Amino acid sequence: MTSTSGDESQPQGRLQRVAREPIVRFVALGGAIFLLHGLLRPPGAAPGGEIVVSEARAGALAAAFTRTWQRPPSRSELEALIDDHIRTELLVREAQALGLDRDDTIIRRRLRQKMEFFADDQESQGQPSDQELQAFLKAHPERFSTEPQIGFRQIFLDPQGRGEALAADAQRLLERLNGPEPPADVASLGDPLVLQPTQVTAMPKGEVAGLFGTDFADALVKQAQGRWVGPIPSGYGQHLVMVDSLEPGALPPLDQIRQQVEREWRAARSQENQQALYRQLLGKYRVTRPTWPGAGPQAP
Repeated sequence: MTSTSGDESQPQGRLQRVAREPIVRFVALGGAIFLLHGLLRPPGAAPGGEIVVSEARAGALAAAFTRTWQRPPSRSELEALIDDHIRTELLVREAQALGLDRDDTIIRRRLRQKMEFFADDQESQGQPSDQELQAFLKAHPERFSTEPQIGFRQIFLDPQGRGEALAADAQRLLERLNGPEPPADVASLGDPLVLQPTQVTAMPKGEVAGLFGTDFADALVKQAQGRWVGPIPSGYGQHLVMVDSLEPGALPPLDQIRQQVEREWRAARSQENQQALYRQLLGKYRVTRPTWPGAGPQAP
């Protein structure tokens, strides 16, 4: 009786065992796909062609070398740069012919960026005039206005500690605070609130929002000055508040914020150029979008 191990010791048995290895099957499958792709590639899809390294390209390679190393390249170094450029061009062309650039997120993102840069280059923004900047400033005052400055005092009322009595406690405190003989030591009233100030001389509204919350800051700028009001809610609980001072936000003149306005203007123009290019290119394609259950057709 002949054993299996005896068969595998023969050359034919060893070949069969090697052929069953996963890596061998993987390499064979890859080679078959590569060969099939070459056989089925249309004649016009062959990369081939001519690679010309112009004097301008060689100059650009030398300039990049100079910027990096702070000296011009030697003859041999320039030849090496040109060889590397040719190698890159060959491999890129072959990779594109094989479709290796398709469905690659990094390549797609980079190509999108280059097209967006192309849109900006095609329509140079130039130097904006004072009239353009002033019009942009007028159209977007919220981007450049200074924040209101608020000076206030607050008394914290802890909802957890006071429970249902909070509303009545707040009313009694308001009557004392706004009465003919208000308490001298306001800071001793109410409940402790660790690390938060009881009095602020002047603070931008955004910083007030950072300490007590946006709703609290929005409520403060609507209050009359010199009188205790509340309770006003915050992220901590309830507060009785008196606004001591309120300096409204203002839109500075163009001369004071020219650089900021020009920077925002250029960003807006860049976005407009990219959108214009997108709309122009979109007209060249028929786009089919998925239809979600319960939703009508969607515009591109």
